[in-house]
Amino acid sequence: MFKHSYTKWCSALVMMCAGAVNADNTDITAKLKKAIPQAEIASIAESPVPGLYAVEVVGNGIVYMPEDGSHFIAGDLYRIEASGLANVTEEQMNGVRAKALLAVDKKDMISFPAKGKEKANLTVFTDIDCGYCRKFHNEIPKLNELGISVSYMAFPRAGVGSNSFEKYVSVWCADDQQTSMSKAKNNQPVAPKTCTNPVQDQYMLGRQVGVNSTPNLVLESGELIRGYVPATQLAKRLGIN
Repeated sequence: MFKHSYTKWCSALVMMCAGAVNADNTDITAKLKKAIPQAEIASIAESPVPGLYAVEVVGNGIVYMPEDGSHFIAGDLYRIEASGLANVTEEQMNGVRAKALLAVDKKDMISFPAKGKEKANLTVFTDIDCGYCRKFHNEIPKLNELGISVSYMAFPRAGVGSNSFEKYVSVWCADDQQTSMSKAKNNQPVAPKTCTNPVQDQYMLGRQVGVNSTPNLVLESGELIRGYVPATQLAKRLGIN
């Protein structure tokens, strides 16, 4: 089930960027793979700059390359506007993240729903043992009271098979996921348990959409907020009083 889901997520990501071209039959792919064999290319799309392509590299965001693949530029692309600068790279990644998360079944997340009317929904890539993830988790009751739902996705920073990974599996497989998550976040023991689970798939998806630390908060727009933000500041950022 979950391997199929991850394949679906990846297939969707490849087609997300407007003007996408075949990532298997281009000079860009061949030359980038020759220079960096471990590079995993998710998509190639025309950028707003004529002759320059936006290449989405798994775990490393977007780089920019000419059609002949002779050079690449690592860093954000900005558009000059009358009011200042707009980050084109983040705009593109916001769209990628938003669409990728829409393809994930909510049943595969561990959710803490808003109290009363939901005003916003946050998807949070989290690590069981991360200190700031634990601090953020303590803010969830306040976020829920403010009308903000929190849905957790797994991102064990130590990688697949690590202690943090196994702890997340135990939490996900628990009969009461919410209680087990809260216990784990408070450094309380959770009974080891295994079952068919989406932990590895979520970790891989996180890498693909630019998650490289925890907690990483994804707004419904796809905007990524890196790190801990207190509940009151987060609500203000979301336009919630």
